[in-house]
Amino acid sequence: MLPTLASKLAGPGGGEPPHSRRQGAPRTSVAQKTFSADVFTLVSWRFNGLTVPSPQFFPTVKAHEIYSAVDPAIVSQMLDWFRANDRNVYKSAVTTLAGNRKLRPVFIQKKSLPEQYAWIHKTMKLNSCDTIGEHLLQAYLMAGQQSLLGMFCDGMGIPHDGKGSVVGELPKQLDPERLTETVERLLGVFEPKLFTVYLHCFNLQAPGGWSNLSDMLASDARLTLA
Repeated sequence: MLPTLASKLAGPGGGEPPHSRRQGAPRTSVAQKTFSADVFTLVSWRFNGLTVPSPQFFPTVKAHEIYSAVDPAIVSQMLDWFRANDRNVYKSAVTTLAGNRKLRPVFIQKKSLPEQYAWIHKTMKLNSCDTIGEHLLQAYLMAGQQSLLGMFCDGMGIPHDGKGSVVGELPKQLDPERLTETVERLLGVFEPKLFTVYLHCFNLQAPGGWSNLSDMLASDARLTLA
């Protein structure tokens, strides 16, 4: 469901493909590209001439803002999943975040697990770690929450591969009735905070977000991160 920046970094010949970054986005560092490669081994997204709406005047929440607002239990749940299912991504995240803060990874690795989680969460609240944090969220949702992604795709009538990976183009507009019905239904199925994280991440895939989804995220008191 989420067309990841990580997947776009794996362009022909190993270079950065055209339109692989959002307009005005900073270039990724070597450390971030290393982390992206590890995420890409876990998550892939197939797309065909992605078309998204023009930017709207509705603010989207960036990854570091999600980490600043989200319940720490959701972050711990995500990190637990990586440690249980793909430790390479977890180790790469620690190495990349440590490098971003000009620290040796061993400084983090020597901490107890709760201290590691707390440090990772705190560090991903920084704007400078936005790309790394977004990659980690995308990887977790794509690989660890496939039923959520698949049910959202089905509800919105978006073709996917059965695991939530979009096949073809994302819609230029989200049907308001389908969006309302799908959100109502999935709020009763999934943990609301986790579902809200997903909706924010999905909304990041269109420049400026989809206006009706942005409005819903801003106005529906049930769609809270904490």
